[in-house]
Amino acid sequence: MTEKPENPLLAPWDTPFGLPPFDRISDDDFEPAVDAALAEARKAVSAIADNPDPPTFENTIDALELADETLGRILSAFYNLAGTDSNEKREALQRSFSPKLSAYSSEITMNEALFGRIDALWQSRDQLDLSDEQARVLMLTRRGFVRSGAELQGAARNRLTQVKERLAILGTEFTQNLLADERGWYMELDADGLKGLPDFVVSGARAAGEEKGATGPVITLSRSLIVPFLQFSPRRDLRERAWRAWTARGENGGSTDNRAIVAETLRLREERAHLLGYKDFSHFKLETEMAGNPDAVEALLMQVWAPARATAEADASRLQAMLHADRESGPLEPWDWRYYSEKRRAEEHDLNETELKPYLQLDRMIEAAFACAERLFGIKASPVEVPLNHPDSRAWEITRNRDHVALFIGDYFARGSKRSGAWCSALRSQRKLGGDVRPIVINVCNFAKPPAGQPALLSYDDARTLFHEFGHALHQMLSDVTYESVSGTSVARDFVELPSQLYEHWLEVPEVLSEFATHAETGKPMPADLLERLLSAATYDMGFQTVEYVASALVDLDFHRGEAPADPMQRQAEVLDRIGMPRAITMRHAAPHFSHVFSGDGYSSGYYSYMWSEVMDADAFEAFQEAGDPFDKGTAGRLEEHILSVGGVREAADLYTAFRGRMPGPEALLKGRGLMA
Repeated sequence: MTEKPENPLLAPWDTPFGLPPFDRISDDDFEPAVDAALAEARKAVSAIADNPDPPTFENTIDALELADETLGRILSAFYNLAGTDSNEKREALQRSFSPKLSAYSSEITMNEALFGRIDALWQSRDQLDLSDEQARVLMLTRRGFVRSGAELQGAARNRLTQVKERLAILGTEFTQNLLADERGWYMELDADGLKGLPDFVVSGARAAGEEKGATGPVITLSRSLIVPFLQFSPRRDLRERAWRAWTARGENGGSTDNRAIVAETLRLREERAHLLGYKDFSHFKLETEMAGNPDAVEALLMQVWAPARATAEADASRLQAMLHADRESGPLEPWDWRYYSEKRRAEEHDLNETELKPYLQLDRMIEAAFACAERLFGIKASPVEVPLNHPDSRAWEITRNRDHVALFIGDYFARGSKRSGAWCSALRSQRKLGGDVRPIVINVCNFAKPPAGQPALLSYDDARTLFHEFGHALHQMLSDVTYESVSGTSVARDFVELPSQLYEHWLEVPEVLSEFATHAETGKPMPADLLERLLSAATYDMGFQTVEYVASALVDLDFHRGEAPADPMQRQAEVLDRIGMPRAITMRHAAPHFSHVFSGDGYSSGYYSYMWSEVMDADAFEAFQEAGDPFDKGTAGRLEEHILSVGGVREAADLYTAFRGRMPGPEALLKGRGLMA
């Protein structure tokens, strides 16, 4: 009888850089590995809770930080694969793991003996001689337990556990339904449907057709393909068909419809907040954020909404005149906006995507992101060959003064098995407790994959996304703390977007584009006049972009403020009517496909965070401008010292004030978006 091979997930990971053994893992390995790791973690937590010795920071907080190390390592590998290369088996595992992991989390936070030890440390904290970081970790640990129901008793305690388990299940279902809708739809293009489309859209459509097994080019619901189609296709009927499919994700009826999930999620979030003594979910969620409460969020959003809406309405009048000049009848529709806006940009700024895109090669933009980081922070990126999550992924070792800093992975291309959007996650976070652990960080994007042998070309928005996600990666890779719970991006949700949005500014530095924006065929740098036209159009169509974002943020806030709506779609319509949403613009994310808010708790009542952080990122980049050099070493050093290296060891406002000397107002944001009166 052949002996069963050892589960590679449970064996020591003798891999380069401590990567998951992607080349040896099968989907069948995950369930037994997770079950074994859960048992190990439960045993470790029980040992902490039942320790007969008096609680100390070391035997309670330090021990708790390391209790589920194996589980976290396995789950980081699994959720990376489930998000970037899903299949039926992995989706079934996600559905199986969600309630298990929620139950495990509740077991920890509802463990009275464990909380008693943590609370005893908190009550005697002044006598413990803790470092600032330890004091912060103790506060956050206790606060996390209390906000998870540790102080509840009886029926309320049991009900909160049930609510959290159900919410975990609903988040998984929402994500999988959305992926199914995105994966299942595509529109074939015949010769007439290809007319007017630039070569890069045609090649992207052909590559998508090959991936879908179609007989010819297709348009999918990948943002990197459908947006340029809406920009360039002169076929108004096809634009409408594509736009309706794109905006109907999650509300097509049948088994993948997310509307009932949204309604139940909102009801359960409200119940969770009430069980914990809060008036509504928004007040619960925002208590620990920089904003503090929903009134502060609404005040910022409405301060931006008014000028953005006025700008968008003026733009709509111009675009509708262009529509009518094309002998099209009726008002400007949402599927018309991008098409006529692209035409207008070409007229007013002598700039169009077809001319621009050959200069924005993916490989060169990756080089640009690395080069900026080297000039700012002294880190270098060197490519390495290691087994990764997908054949499309690439890896680089990040070093400083020849010392290893991190491993960085880029997974850039869209595919049907990958969820939409772009994100940064850590396969392993930085920490010093239990050894000097260096991070493994991955950026995931959904850029259109070119046909074999052709360079991948980005839109300017794609290039900005690449820089944005690399800003998150820097926050992870430059982290220099002891405790993983405050490492890297473990900060307030409305602070976490500061490093990412700040890094976008370096894409707009003329010398960066002059060096790295080179033509895919000729290799020549972007001409000076094209560079000038590109940068002068930086705020073009900003009314549209701001309106679609702020509308989504306001709907998210309203969903979670006060009583949960019985019919979220009706409430969504009411909010948009109340704020005067322009008819030719729709929310960036309608509720049934609003994955930021309904795939999990991450951005629930928190989609505003991008704009809250933008107030700071606009002001932070001004610090470099005031220094007279976008690569000023002193300013970059302060940025790393006070923000990028310290994770969540202090309150976000204190970190920003340490860097800048003060908190900013929204003026820099409005100026940066071209919305100042």
